[in-house]
Amino acid sequence: MKSFTKTFFAALIIMLVLGGAGILSREHHLDGLKKEAQENSLQKVIVFSPATENQPSRIDLPGDVVGYRDASLYARSAGYMKEWYADIGTEVKKGALIARIETPELDAQVKQAESDLATARTEYALAKSTAERWQLLSKTRTVSRQDLETRLADEKAKKSSLDSADAHLRQLLSLQSFEEIRAPFSGKITARNVDIGDLVQAAPSGRELFHIAEDNKLRIFVQVPQAKEGDIRVGMHAKLSVPENPGKTFDASVAQNSGAMDPNSRTAMVELIYDNAKKELKAGDYANVSFLSKEQGRTVIPITSLIFRGEGLQVATVDGKHRIHLVKVVPGRDFGQKLEILSGINGHELIVDNPPDSIMEGQQVTDAKNSGKEK
Repeated sequence: MKSFTKTFFAALIIMLVLGGAGILSREHHLDGLKKEAQENSLQKVIVFSPATENQPSRIDLPGDVVGYRDASLYARSAGYMKEWYADIGTEVKKGALIARIETPELDAQVKQAESDLATARTEYALAKSTAERWQLLSKTRTVSRQDLETRLADEKAKKSSLDSADAHLRQLLSLQSFEEIRAPFSGKITARNVDIGDLVQAAPSGRELFHIAEDNKLRIFVQVPQAKEGDIRVGMHAKLSVPENPGKTFDASVAQNSGAMDPNSRTAMVELIYDNAKKELKAGDYANVSFLSKEQGRTVIPITSLIFRGEGLQVATVDGKHRIHLVKVVPGRDFGQKLEILSGINGHELIVDNPPDSIMEGQQVTDAKNSGKEK
């Protein structure tokens, strides 16, 4: 009987222990299910921290290459092209004779003006000697005061005629000197639009005869958009590339910035200088100009994190309590897969990548990466 009682109590204790263990196991399992259900009810998101880049910014713009000095040569005297001495591609020194114009009408006018000047000199000399003689006679009261004043006035008139004839001759001689077309500076003849025997009209109605460009140094003019103008500074370097030299770049530097916007195009004119001693570039080239400007602390985010809604461009940030906050941001430059953010975030936030369309302000979320690790 005692043995049976002991066995009974032992079995009862075992049953109670097993039952308690089962209850605890079920409760633990229920807690796990509840926790899992709660986690499954939260929106899972992938978060990241914005990147801060210090890489230089590149701006590519078209540019026009021109000679450091560039001039169109016209005739100042009408006539016929007698001879030219420099063709296209010819290197000439400053003052070199390029062409000679024959001006028969002007030559005749010069001869006429020389004759008029000689006549004016003779008349003035006569009037001057007469006035001096009448001044001596007036001291002896041989002639009247009125007659003396008449002779003195005639002397002044003849002097004015002499000065006028002299000035007219000088003007014609100055025009005659333009029969010779000379290089205003050392450079290369890039155009010749006249031949021997052609009728030449004086500027401004006449056509361009020659074009000359100094190409030892070149100027490159670039129209910089308003949004980029602040990045261009005098002294900064740029890379040039031209179609005839694919894969090769040339170093130039910014010499001038107009500092004003064209009201029609909203661009500023920027001038660069290139040392072309090796003649690798040509005046008139089209060039692609790449400006490289160093920047500090540029905040960029992937474009997949942007939210496009009526409130404007936004991103979804996650705070320490795993709640969503929708933040409006101001975009900067577009770098393809990334976008520069000018304001709205400071670079220390956690931002949701690929946010769902249903994401809301204050929504509780969970980090998909962390939840995966916990599991």
